[in-house]
Amino acid sequence: MHSGTENTGLAGQLLGETLRYAREREYTGWDYGDGMSSRLLQGLPVENKWVNIAVQETIKRAPVNVRPLFLVEQRRNYKGTALFAMANLAAAQLDLGDGSDGRSSGSAVDYVTEARECCEWLIEHRTPGYAGFCGAHRHEIQHLDIKGLPEYPDMVSTSYAVQALLAASDAGLDADSESAYPAVVESVADFIDEDLEYEEIPDGARMKYVPTWSSDHYTLNAVALGGVTLLELAARFDDPTHRERGEKLLDYVVSRQRPEGGWMYRDPPSASHLSMDNHHNGFVIESLLRHRELTGSARYADALDDGLAFYRDELFAPDGAPNWDESSAYPRDIHAAAQGIIVFSRAGAFDVAERILDWTVGSLYAGNGRFHFRRERFYTKRITLMRWCEAWMAYAVATYLTHRAEADEGEPEFASRIR
Repeated sequence: MHSGTENTGLAGQLLGETLRYAREREYTGWDYGDGMSSRLLQGLPVENKWVNIAVQETIKRAPVNVRPLFLVEQRRNYKGTALFAMANLAAAQLDLGDGSDGRSSGSAVDYVTEARECCEWLIEHRTPGYAGFCGAHRHEIQHLDIKGLPEYPDMVSTSYAVQALLAASDAGLDADSESAYPAVVESVADFIDEDLEYEEIPDGARMKYVPTWSSDHYTLNAVALGGVTLLELAARFDDPTHRERGEKLLDYVVSRQRPEGGWMYRDPPSASHLSMDNHHNGFVIESLLRHRELTGSARYADALDDGLAFYRDELFAPDGAPNWDESSAYPRDIHAAAQGIIVFSRAGAFDVAERILDWTVGSLYAGNGRFHFRRERFYTKRITLMRWCEAWMAYAVATYLTHRAEADEGEPEFASRIR
């Protein structure tokens, strides 16, 4: 990346290329945990947990893309569609152009129409049968204790759908819809309360990640995203309960911050299969930044200072390469890179965001809008996943461009804190 206007010009071109790649494929592709959608596996005459896990993990961990060999079905991902909705909306608001990378495409891209189509798809494919608005990954996943069905909703996917639909409504995209988007998503509070079993405790409040999991552990990034989802409702509806409950969830997450400044994946830490990994810590920090954006409150300023410093110094290399966690550099994952761009753009630390973007383009970009999955120590997994790679990078670049444009009026408050 370069400096000033040239940076935003190159990033705008990259966003156009990435959205074009996804648009030409109707936002449909392979996904990170899609191995159970193998038609070869589904055709076996037996149902066995260990066979399921073997096939699923082979597909997930193979150094090359073996999904075509296993006949894995390509689908639209719910969270990915929400990210594409927000990226297209940003492209429209930024007047990105035709998205053709300088080549003649015949006609300009209508990013507003693309964003609206993604939003309508989110509404059409929300998960029925629960207390409120929610969405699911749409791929079956075999866990050690349960088999997660495609219709099992989760808080993380749901939170980004709520964010996308509310942002689209703010831009007027629901003017011709059968119902206003805020009215569609307002019931997410009931999903959190009833299906995810919102529970107040001395340190705040906690909730499940998915309705099917037991309550002996809590996924901290999901709790944080649940909290900020309630804050999104509080910003639009005259109900102080939403803010109160949202901040109680964030209070609990902040209370679990480690002395180093980061967060384990789960509480208690003994239930975590991950340490203080990169992109899940990014989710928590992004949620605290969004709290400040939505409320104007410095309630979590100290936790943010410590979290941002840990995130920058321990979870990214000086050249912008994402570390896997606080003790392992590899694998260097595209989702972690994207999340870093999002967090540091929201924090106003554009120099850090640009270093990460620079590394990502130099190390994981294949050209023509397509990103690779991971760089291992001795090789690169040249696999493109529609949600994990494309949707996250589209949203990341869109976030960088949006906050960079807003910062033209003055230096963001957080910028000086983390340089």
